[in-house]
Amino acid sequence: MGRPASSARTPGVDESSSWASSPAVRGRMQRQRTRDTAPELAVRRLLHSAGLRYRVDVAPLPNLRRRADIVFRPTRVAVFVDGCFWHGCPIHGSRATTVNPEYWHDKVRRNQHRDADTDTRLAEAGWVSVRVWEHQDPITVAAWVEATVRARR
Repeated sequence: MGRPASSARTPGVDESSSWASSPAVRGRMQRQRTRDTAPELAVRRLLHSAGLRYRVDVAPLPNLRRRADIVFRPTRVAVFVDGCFWHGCPIHGSRATTVNPEYWHDKVRRNQHRDADTDTRLAEAGWVSVRVWEHQDPITVAAWVEATVRARR
């Protein structure tokens, strides 16, 4: 699964020059899902059963090269289900890695800065960003998203 064919990654780095600590680590990172994760699917099912329709894994703005997990275009609501490790969850994202700790610290910080920049750009364009952690209760998340979407109709 992963990314749609339109956003397929092109091989640009061979294993000898990779930042990964081993070929096994590189393989695990490449298999990491970028969409259709279990938390995302749980929220989507609840939203769909509430009668809401949405787009999945699309850029909310045509000139923004960043994709939201769930997008409600008519009401301008973008939902991001952030992974705890990748986005630095204050509860679960602080696990120290034993290999390449400087790289991972910088990587998470870059992700957080990009997330903040994305939220700012969307707000400037009249959108609402809803950011949730993957560990949050899907029922609570879906209720929050539904309330946000319905309030913007």
